[in-house]
Amino acid sequence: MDARLDYFADPTAGKALKYFMSLGKVLKDSPLPLVTQELVALRVSQINGCAVCIDMHTKEAAAAGEAAVRLNLVAAWREATVFTEAERAALELAEEGTRVADAAGGVSDEVWAHAAKHYGQEQLSALVILVSFMNSVNRLNVIAQRPAGDYEPGQFH
Repeated sequence: MDARLDYFADPTAGKALKYFMSLGKVLKDSPLPLVTQELVALRVSQINGCAVCIDMHTKEAAAAGEAAVRLNLVAAWREATVFTEAERAALELAEEGTRVADAAGGVSDEVWAHAAKHYGQEQLSALVILVSFMNSVNRLNVIAQRPAGDYEPGQFH
């Protein structure tokens, strides 16, 4: 299966992707814990059906030492006992922030307050930007039908 578009070969897309990649670096360097970032990126990608991002973030998290059981349970995090309260708050905010059209007004005050109990202002900012970033990247990949399976950890660093 080939992607509909090769973003890396297109001059306009190449210029735009430089900014996407630099935003990704800013997020990685933020005070939001890296494991939380990978879990959130994975959950947003699952919701959006972005196979290439699911592949990437599963492998990146595993390479960083994340346990397979936690990665396998991200899709069912509400019923899983392996996530911290802070991670659960981040995953819930990520879901409501991704399902804006379905969430009757976006992120609820209750979900926001729960996240704010676990994360400071800079971490919350990084979390909101990460959710928005992943939704955007997911759409780029889904629209272009980028195939998944051959990502190598660190490939874009």
